[in-house]
Amino acid sequence: MRADVHQVADGTYLVHGSHTNWVILKDGDALTLVDTGYPGDREQVLASLTEVGGSPESLAAVLLTHAHNDHLGSAERLRAAYGTPVYLHAAEVPHARREFLQQVSVGEVLRNAWRPGVLSWTVHVLRVGGTEQHPVASPEAFPAEGPLDLPGAPVPVHTPGHTDGHAVFHLPKAGIVISGDALVSGHATSRIAGPQLLPGMFHHEQARALASLDIIEGLDADVLLPGHGQVHRGPVAAAARQARERAV
Repeated sequence: MRADVHQVADGTYLVHGSHTNWVILKDGDALTLVDTGYPGDREQVLASLTEVGGSPESLAAVLLTHAHNDHLGSAERLRAAYGTPVYLHAAEVPHARREFLQQVSVGEVLRNAWRPGVLSWTVHVLRVGGTEQHPVASPEAFPAEGPLDLPGAPVPVHTPGHTDGHAVFHLPKAGIVISGDALVSGHATSRIAGPQLLPGMFHHEQARALASLDIIEGLDADVLLPGHGQVHRGPVAAAARQARERAV
C-alpha cells in the first residue's frame, strides 16, 4: 500500500493515513516517527518509512503526542518487533499502558451521532481498528528537557487538555510545530477547514485544551503539522489565535 507522504521541509515529512497523520523526521539514515496512526494503518506506516528511504530498523524512536488509539496504533508493534523505544510525556505514560483511558466513549459518540460526519467517521473508526486496544508494554517518559537527541532534535512541549499528557513537538531550526490533536486544520466531523480545536467530545478537559493554545501561540514557527488535516503554512501563533476565536 502506497503511503501519502509529503515532504514539507528538509528531512521532515507529513504522512496522511486514514483520517490521522504522522510525521517522519530524517537525519542521514536515522529516523524519528511521531505518532503511528490507527492499528489499521500499520502497512501504510511501514510503507511511509520505505518511501523516505528508511525502514523500521532505522527508527531511533517513536514519539507520541498522546496515547489515543489513532496515534499509538502501531507503537507497540514497532517496540516489540524492532526494539524501538516509545517516548511520551510522563503524564501520558500510564495512559499508553492503558492504566486508564481518556478517550471519547461510545456513549458520547452516540449522543453526537446527529452531527454532520459523525456516523461516517464512526464507521471508518471501526474499519481501521479504532476501538481496539494496543497498549504499549514499556512506554518511557521523554529522557530529557529541551531538544531530544533524536533525528530532527524535536523539543517536547506539554499541552494538556486533549489528554493529561498531550505534547506537541517544536522544531525551532525548521520553524515547525507538530501539533497532534492540540491544534488541527480539519477533521472528518468538522465542517470547517483551517486551524481549529477538535470538537468538544474528543477532549478530556476542553478548558485545558483551550488554555494550551496559549502555549502553542508562544512557539516561534510558521509551519503547522497537525494530527488531522492538511499542513498549515503561516505563523503558528496566528493559527492558535484563530482556533481560539473559533472555539468561543
